[in-house]
Amino acid sequence: LIKRAELLGVITKDSYCIAVAGTHGKTTTSCIVAHMLESSELGCTGFLGGIATNYNSNFILNSNSKYVVVEADEYDRSFLHISPDVVILTSIDADHLDVYGDEENVLKSFQEFVDLIPQKGSLISSYGVKINRTSKTTYGENETANYNIVNQRVEAGAQYFDLAFGSDLIQNIQLGIQGRHNIHNAVAVFALGLELGIDIETIKHSFSTFKGVKRRFEYIVKTDSLIYIDDYAHHPKEIDACLSSVKDLFPNKKITVVFQPHLYSRTKDFLNDFGKSLSIIDEVILLDIYPARELPIPGVSSSILLEKISCKNKMLVNRKELIPELKNRVLEVLLTL
Repeated sequence: LIKRAELLGVITKDSYCIAVAGTHGKTTTSCIVAHMLESSELGCTGFLGGIATNYNSNFILNSNSKYVVVEADEYDRSFLHISPDVVILTSIDADHLDVYGDEENVLKSFQEFVDLIPQKGSLISSYGVKINRTSKTTYGENETANYNIVNQRVEAGAQYFDLAFGSDLIQNIQLGIQGRHNIHNAVAVFALGLELGIDIETIKHSFSTFKGVKRRFEYIVKTDSLIYIDDYAHHPKEIDACLSSVKDLFPNKKITVVFQPHLYSRTKDFLNDFGKSLSIIDEVILLDIYPARELPIPGVSSSILLEKISCKNKMLVNRKELIPELKNRVLEVLLTL
């Protein structure tokens, strides 16, 4: 038996590898990349970190294509096994401190990963990410970025944006999923598409037909009386992005959040940040911490997190109490994180 990361290292060594890295946005971005390639003549084999709704799978096999798309996971430094030709780098924030200890070591590991890109390869990076490479393509909401996002808007429930690069302005790009952060993810893929020689209309079409990823801002119920969205957000920055998108979409509705903290160590490391992120919502229901791979840490619990949340309507329930509690409430927008 070998680790999945080691096997991806073997697979990517002799292929043209497009690796998507970053503490947030990897799964959605890698799925958009795979869908763009599959919508073009290039195609790809994709090893994705979530179930892409368009393909109902986290794996796409196309033996006729030389391109391999990989979600490059920083946990346990597993992405250092990969041999990338192109890297999309979405973000670098402190996370997995059970492995890295502090943010400086996280940054060092990402730098080691970027250093694996060969001289003729390329880096497409979110604007402002502190990574050293002689040449890189940047994207974001900034006039000095190579790809500058402008005029983001929601029209009739659909998300649109314009994109300025060089002397060009591409208007009315429609994205098939919600969330302002996902526009950034899509723009990284747009830059990749142009680099690979895919025409603009094919790229735009792939964006408009992209259906998203399971558990990434996934609509479970969408009626006039109730909206229910499920999202995998488990880091304060991800929660901020998710909640700001929900508030943009439903400004006049009451928002109820059910949050299950993921890992004792992450809860301890970001206790104040979690409290601040969850304080901007109308109602918060906390569940006990999901331990995953960890044993309990003394003094770390959801009840401690509850004290850090300043909104008035907050409570802690166990899983068996959750459904009865929700049935007793008048719900308008329900968000499970």
